[in-house]
Amino acid sequence: MKLGARIFKTGIAIVFALFLAELLHFPNPVFAGIAAIFAIQPTIYRSYLSIIEQIQGNIIGAVIAISFVLLFGHQIVIIGLAAVIIILIMLKFGLEKSISLALVVMIAIMEIKGDEFLSFALLRFLTILTGVLAAFVVNLLFMPPKYETKLFESIHQAQDEIIRWTRLAGRQASDHIATKKSLTKLKVRLTQVDELYLLFKEERSYFKKSTRSKARKLVIYRQMITTSGSSYHVLKRLHQYENELINLPEHFRMMVQERLDTLLTYHEQLHLKFVGKLKADKINTNHTDDFIQRHEVMEIFTKEIAITKQEEEFSAYHLLHILSSILNYEEQLEHLDKLIVSFQKYHNNEIDMKLKEDIY
Repeated sequence: MKLGARIFKTGIAIVFALFLAELLHFPNPVFAGIAAIFAIQPTIYRSYLSIIEQIQGNIIGAVIAISFVLLFGHQIVIIGLAAVIIILIMLKFGLEKSISLALVVMIAIMEIKGDEFLSFALLRFLTILTGVLAAFVVNLLFMPPKYETKLFESIHQAQDEIIRWTRLAGRQASDHIATKKSLTKLKVRLTQVDELYLLFKEERSYFKKSTRSKARKLVIYRQMITTSGSSYHVLKRLHQYENELINLPEHFRMMVQERLDTLLTYHEQLHLKFVGKLKADKINTNHTDDFIQRHEVMEIFTKEIAITKQEEEFSAYHLLHILSSILNYEEQLEHLDKLIVSFQKYHNNEIDMKLKEDIY
């Protein structure tokens, strides 16, 4: 089990909420702690959106609870009916994420009995609201999340694994079952990368210069994810058509293998280039000089079909799938290279130092 910042922040928020509730002499401060649990979010922006929704949900829950108690009393059936009404209202206004806390507010208020119902109901409402505000303050001040490093690490680690398996698959050296399991795991990891990208995108910049740099980084990271997706698609095709690849003529297999090796090395260099770990004179700015051009590949492919069209073991259809995925991967790499060059031209000193220290 990994102890992350959000786990610690949850504990801090609960303590802070209970402390504030006791400091303000609210009865039953435990409700403040419960509210703090619901209000903790992974980013400051989401915390801001959450506090708006939670306050709205609290108000709706409190109003419905007080109204039902005054009109119908404290019967158990009435509490259930009030819960249904609150859920319908929350769904109507698009406040699905705050339904749980609104129901907590409702139960906390409707279980109060006695002549001072309204004053105690108000105190319960304020207690829960204190918990929500305490969680927001903790999320704002304690260990503000930095998702850029996590995002790049996730992209790099997933890509590193894709590269290893693709090199094996290109040489027909990978085990079929092991590759299939790896493809499933890699698909999950790429989905997690997309989630981290959204979290990084939600992080707000407070200075104009930082905003411009952040916008360019978002474009680069989006292209990194797209490029990794393209490399994953290449690996998937190599796995899917491994038997057809084995039956290709020797020179064709070598052409595919050499092209893959060059593209995978190029991809590794781009990650190094982005974090400033590769010397400028060592960067291969024209990787296409190392092997035949795209149009030459298609010419060779067309000639090979004409020569071997009578041979059943040569599947031009399946080879076309493999070549198209490789060519798309190459185009994505070239686009990523241009974006990195453009970014370093204007924001060369704005790469997170933690990336340079932690990566590689």
